[in-house]
Amino acid sequence: MAPPAPPPSRVFAELDLAPSPAPEGRVEPAALPGREVHVSGSAELSARPDRARVSLHVGSRKEAAVAARSSVSRRLQYIAHTARLHGIPEENMTVTEDFSRVENTYQMEAEVCIIFSDFGKMQNVCNLLIEKLGTSVTINPPHFYHTPEAIDTLRRQVCVTAVGNTRRKAQEVCQLFGQALGKPLLIKEEETKEWGGHIDSHLSLSADSQTLQERIQNATAYASCRVFAVFEIKGKENRRSKLP
Repeated sequence: MAPPAPPPSRVFAELDLAPSPAPEGRVEPAALPGREVHVSGSAELSARPDRARVSLHVGSRKEAAVAARSSVSRRLQYIAHTARLHGIPEENMTVTEDFSRVENTYQMEAEVCIIFSDFGKMQNVCNLLIEKLGTSVTINPPHFYHTPEAIDTLRRQVCVTAVGNTRRKAQEVCQLFGQALGKPLLIKEEETKEWGGHIDSHLSLSADSQTLQERIQNATAYASCRVFAVFEIKGKENRRSKLP
């Protein structure tokens, strides 16, 4: 659930509209002492997950140990071959094997975890494996999550966006009174909030019946930021048309 809406933006302005004398009757463009505009503004952004982890399971139970190992090995080779054909780096694929004896048979099981950064490629790989291997492979629903770099990018973007919104608001206030906005004197990050999203170490508890887009939406991360800024106010805004 999204957090409550931030309080209305505050705008405080100190405007001295009286002309300031200057040499030769000119009004200097530099800001005058004590002429400031105080503004607070906010922004809210979201980021879809940038990674998906898919877990596949293959197994075989045979009377002969060699037969059980060989059956699983062939399927593992095909999975690895398919992943390579779709450009999946080897470091993004891990295999865990377990060999045991069950009563008078030998059981070989293996789990393959593949990490995707391209969700379209993920769907193509999974569809192909289901088509070629059928029921001999079990593919669990993908777990979508964010890398630390993606979360850091979201935090920076929402702060920069909030600062940009605040500056535009201050500029509009100055224009309303025929003034020009000067340089910033203070920019302060007052409040940041984050919610939603998944990280790599957290398993998704969502129902298997959810669609791919529903899983992506549930893993989407959100961030909001509110900043406070103080800007100088320059002299009268120059409205003269530029000469051609």
